[in-house]
Amino acid sequence: MDVSELDYELPESAIAQRPATPRDAARLLVAAAPAGRRNRTVTDLPEVVEPGTVVVVNETRVIPARIAVRRAGGGDGEVLLLEPAGDGWWQALCRPSRRLRDGEVVGAAHGPLLVELGGTLPGGRRLVRPHTADGSTLDDALGASGTVPLPPYVHGRLDDDERYQTVHARSPGSVAAPTAGLHLTPAVLDRLRGKGCTLVAVDLVVGLDTFRPISVDRVEDHVVHTERYRVPESTWDVVVGAVDEGRPVLAIGTTSVRALESVAVTGSLEGRTDLYIRPGHRFGVVDRLLTNFHLPRSSLLALIEAFVGPGWRDLYAEALAGGYRFLSFGDASLLERSTAAVGGPGPVAG
Repeated sequence: MDVSELDYELPESAIAQRPATPRDAARLLVAAAPAGRRNRTVTDLPEVVEPGTVVVVNETRVIPARIAVRRAGGGDGEVLLLEPAGDGWWQALCRPSRRLRDGEVVGAAHGPLLVELGGTLPGGRRLVRPHTADGSTLDDALGASGTVPLPPYVHGRLDDDERYQTVHARSPGSVAAPTAGLHLTPAVLDRLRGKGCTLVAVDLVVGLDTFRPISVDRVEDHVVHTERYRVPESTWDVVVGAVDEGRPVLAIGTTSVRALESVAVTGSLEGRTDLYIRPGHRFGVVDRLLTNFHLPRSSLLALIEAFVGPGWRDLYAEALAGGYRFLSFGDASLLERSTAAVGGPGPVAG
């Protein structure tokens, strides 16, 4: 598949710079039968899902991984933590990288955090070791010294970093939010339960590579990032039970899809997944998807084509014409899996 088949024109004006207020006021373009009226808002979600649906959320929490630093010789810099690399070291992005020397220790512009700089890694990454001089924990030091990293296409800062966290966030570790979940509120979740839906959670640690466009000509040649995931056995039992009984499984966001489908493919309830969901993938468990509108030429758009087929183009054109807002702080769509993309649940890992 040529990457141009995942391209479309996204005007800058369509990229949302602030989340909807309140959260569930985000618009919802419904493309799943028998949901009825097409243009809704997320607050209507309980009205358009079938009773008995299993709703799966990603409970990961974004860490304050962006750290402004002051270099020893003067001048400002930045360290963006990506993921732990073992023995207290992290993979990170640093700027200005050429002026930050191996072995140098820089202090955060605010708070107690210190960052030791290590060697370079492929892809422009560095090893760094964050620590503190005052004995505080790393979590506390990050809370005092760091900020939540926003996607590169969002300009400016949020007044409240909690708006880049889902209301069900529990497990710190991600450097990007599972953005479809940003639309949900406690009231919407309660109304889903009242509709007879079962809510379960997975944990997939979201990395910044989520926003990386496909830079090769063929979609199949793109190398996806690996991410840590965990699907509790209780969640998997509920999901497989729903599949066996013919009840819908609604994933909130592409990260929930990736966690569930990783188990369906491998049989492993946790680990690191390199699952690349692209056209030709046969979905084992997910048949409904609540998701935002994604970047052109991205692996997430490849997942959407795998899920609904090339009809996503008409859906995206309709959304743009209708003034829907795109990307992380944008509006949402409710999709139904194409019958051509049906597989079957993998082995139940125990």
